[in-house]
Amino acid sequence: MSKTKLVPSQDGPLSDVEQIKIESNYLRGTLAETIAAPLTAGIPDEDNRLMKFHGSYMQDDRDVRNERQKQKLEPAYQFMVRVRAPGGVITSKQYISMHNIAQKYGNGTLRLTTRQAIQIHGILKWNMKKSIRKINDSLLDTFAACGDVNRNVMCNPNPYQSDVHGEVYEWSKRISEHLTPRTHAYHEIWLDGEKVASDTQSDKETEPIYGPVYLPRKFKIGVAVPPSNDVDVFSQDLGFIAILQDEQLQGFNVVAGGGMGMTHGDTNTYPQLGRIIGFCLPNQVIDVAEKIVTIQRDYGNRSVRKNARFKYTIDARGVEWLTDELNERLGWELQPARSVEFEHNGDRYGWVKGTNKKWNFTLFIENGRIKDRDNYKLMTGLLEIAKIHKGDFRLTPNQNLLIGNIEGKDKAQVEELIKKYGLTDGKQYSALRRNAMACVALPTCGLAMAESERYLPSLLDKIEEILEEAGLREEEIVIRMSGCPNGCSRAALGEIGFIGKAPGKYNFYLGAGFSGNRLNKLYRENIGENEILEELKPIIHHYAKERVERERFGDFVIRAGYVKPVHSGLDFHD
Repeated sequence: MSKTKLVPSQDGPLSDVEQIKIESNYLRGTLAETIAAPLTAGIPDEDNRLMKFHGSYMQDDRDVRNERQKQKLEPAYQFMVRVRAPGGVITSKQYISMHNIAQKYGNGTLRLTTRQAIQIHGILKWNMKKSIRKINDSLLDTFAACGDVNRNVMCNPNPYQSDVHGEVYEWSKRISEHLTPRTHAYHEIWLDGEKVASDTQSDKETEPIYGPVYLPRKFKIGVAVPPSNDVDVFSQDLGFIAILQDEQLQGFNVVAGGGMGMTHGDTNTYPQLGRIIGFCLPNQVIDVAEKIVTIQRDYGNRSVRKNARFKYTIDARGVEWLTDELNERLGWELQPARSVEFEHNGDRYGWVKGTNKKWNFTLFIENGRIKDRDNYKLMTGLLEIAKIHKGDFRLTPNQNLLIGNIEGKDKAQVEELIKKYGLTDGKQYSALRRNAMACVALPTCGLAMAESERYLPSLLDKIEEILEEAGLREEEIVIRMSGCPNGCSRAALGEIGFIGKAPGKYNFYLGAGFSGNRLNKLYRENIGENEILEELKPIIHHYAKERVERERFGDFVIRAGYVKPVHSGLDFHD
């Protein structure tokens, strides 16, 4: 039975970040002057806080941090730029632009994120304005990809899977557009005041939804189309679950208060699952999204940032309070939630024909990193496909890439390039690897406590040997790794989850739901690779011998008594 959490909502003085936002003049601060300053490759912390709203973080290469310090050099500062793509859809021309920017100004790689955005790493300060201008020239942007605002709205990446998928995708785009901040700061700082095709700013600067200090923390929205929960809708601050009847969109169940981040050792922080609070019609979804955001704007914790996410706002007051407040702001009431079930949250690889008679091919991209290796020219191959591809590219919530809208007459040419460069749908890998995700972590993430993207593949090599022994190579198990407890890879929703605790050490979790509807539970704390394998091997063999028909790994470890089920973050630390 979940307990009521007495986390204060807004007691105490404003945090330092709130003060920075208040004084920023709608996210300007001194960013323009700082970016132009030639004497250092870095920027002050106050400006870096504001930089997030513009879609970028300052980072440094931690692999060389100590050596540079010995040489009395400043850290190897660089910037990560995150490009928004609502629902993960971009054109071939836009993909080519991202490739070229990464090659010219970044570290020569692209990173597909777990929120269906693109990250370009390794951009130096003096190339930031050039990079963002090039992104803008492609009719994409980085604005609100980070920061205390609504971020990239997630949706099933294949709008042509059915007519309903296309309709739902359009609603996700409209939600994204409606919740985009209105400040002129982005255009002034990066584009010299120029407007872009999607500019919706009014002549008078105002933030009708966010207000002058925006939200207390980041805010995430995902739209799911059952039976697939690929967007992990229960991990979102706000989720919408499409309700279908006779292949027609009836509306959306509304999910509120999910979130994956926590702080090690602080039981007042925890991952949480969103709760279904009601149902709305399709033409009501924008209104619901706006009013939910304004509730978090007005009631979220602006004193303690680690308790500022929407999940804590709800847990401090209760779901009934939220629905009452929402109904009052709407001026009408949500209907009772409709029955819905999810079957999985992974991607479906390979060739699929859409309702528009065009073809789509989903590629397996390990941990979302697009780069060329000695024996695998992934980045070159995708560029060559983009040059001849007349359709689009779609970033999946699981860090993979879908080549979409391929005309029947062009399919053979795309297939030839896929074969030439050895691009893969992942079928030669284990089902475990195909269902794996890792965050970036070291060397660029300043929050990382342990490796993730660079380490998970080698750990999977060893776990795959255990699966082979147990005859489970093709058994789908969701495994996720994060280098810190902030949860970018949604590790708390892994049937097997690892969250970095220190270099080479991880907290080991078990028991999440395969379809993303249950959190996992701490099984072993602060262990290294040898202990991980020693602990995991007998559990996998036990599962192979004693599972019942169609029983998922996460369900088995609960039935077998390894961990207790966790249906609410309020029970995560018990």
